[in-house]
Amino acid sequence: MTLSRAALAAALALITSVPATGAEDFHLAVPLDCTLGETCFIEDYVDNDPAQGSQRDFSCGINSRDAHKGTDFALLDFDAITTGVSVLAAAPGVVKRIRDQMPDDRLMRGVTAQNACGNAVLIDHEGGWQTLYCHLRLGSVSVAPGDIVQTGDPLGLVGLSGQTNHPHVHLTVMRNGEVVDPFRPQATGTCGDPVPTLWTDPPAYTRTGLVTAGFSASVPTLKSVADGSARRTALAPGQPIVLYAHAGYPQPGDVLTLSAHSPAGTEVFRKEITLDSDQASQMRAFGRKAPAAGWPTGEYIGRAKLTRDDKVIAHRFAHVTIAD
Repeated sequence: MTLSRAALAAALALITSVPATGAEDFHLAVPLDCTLGETCFIEDYVDNDPAQGSQRDFSCGINSRDAHKGTDFALLDFDAITTGVSVLAAAPGVVKRIRDQMPDDRLMRGVTAQNACGNAVLIDHEGGWQTLYCHLRLGSVSVAPGDIVQTGDPLGLVGLSGQTNHPHVHLTVMRNGEVVDPFRPQATGTCGDPVPTLWTDPPAYTRTGLVTAGFSASVPTLKSVADGSARRTALAPGQPIVLYAHAGYPQPGDVLTLSAHSPAGTEVFRKEITLDSDQASQMRAFGRKAPAAGWPTGEYIGRAKLTRDDKVIAHRFAHVTIAD
């Protein structure tokens, strides 16, 4: 809903006349129309390690990326982009800026440091708080600067714009221009025991994660997976297709599902593997030999999904191109 200029001025005057809110007065809802553990999961958290080249999440775990400034709520299927999954306002506020002109491109062509967020919405909240929502689908942004939104109002749809190769919404929380970790707002930049969060209903956290997933032409070693030499971005039609995944801190009983789909969308293979070890670092792989006529050419998509008690706790996509 867009207010008239006079109504907007009155609303802004009301907002700016109230006392500044602290972390105890500012609360967030999940910014995606999905069910955590079923149709989506939290993939990466804010990096709370200030050292360059290393990362740690708010609980000193592995689920972050170097210099990552937000929380990533990821979907489990590329088809969800076509179907449409709404990005939602995490708190009441006033839309400050939008961008809705970048293509949905998994290869990230034309992405720079200035537009890495892709199609986006920036919302001002009381007390100097702001929330930024990144990687929306081209043409889906449904709000404009000056719009007043409430918690749960749709802002647009999940897309593949900006610096992303899989469907997710990146949420950055800021106060007075500084990034705040919503899971550790009073001690951003440190990690450790749980502290009060900004979440109205704090999402469950698990230390377990998938470090990486990728395709190879044979079952790789953990060392080659860790150093990146196992990964193949292209294979010949006559070569085997093998999908691998590297898990960190899994628990016995966790189920790793490895699957691959052809360019036509047909399933090439699916394998459920129950992990029975408590080793901190584990790699598993599964694949198929090429058919007699060779694999059809094109891009194949792999999915590595880790579940615990039927809840998704980690997920990674992988891509490989079969070319003559």
